[in-house]
Amino acid sequence: MHFGSVPTVGVDQLSGDDFLLDVREDNEWQAGHAESALHIPMSDFVARFGELTEAIEGGRRVHVMCRVGGRSAQVTQYLVQQGIDAVNVDGGMLAWEGAGRPMVTDSGGPAFVL
Repeated sequence: MHFGSVPTVGVDQLSGDDFLLDVREDNEWQAGHAESALHIPMSDFVARFGELTEAIEGGRRVHVMCRVGGRSAQVTQYLVQQGIDAVNVDGGMLAWEGAGRPMVTDSGGPAFVL
């Protein structure tokens, strides 16, 4: 599927106070994620959309991430269509990990990208 042109940023363009939305599935999230990210799996996204709108204050830009960028591109496209300032994070969590950005797990174990 082609989703048209989706606004995209690289991991190197993210700052510590950017709003991150992780749309990977639960098992991927549990393996490792960015500490400050909001987790709404793509499979639950439309049903849980209200959680995102509650979380973003004052029209903050939403930086959408998945493993490599495919699912997050679809979610970014959807958000833009809803009038939300959203960008896809190019390379997703693999790029995040590759750039040495911090990752955590809910269990406290070692974090990795699944």
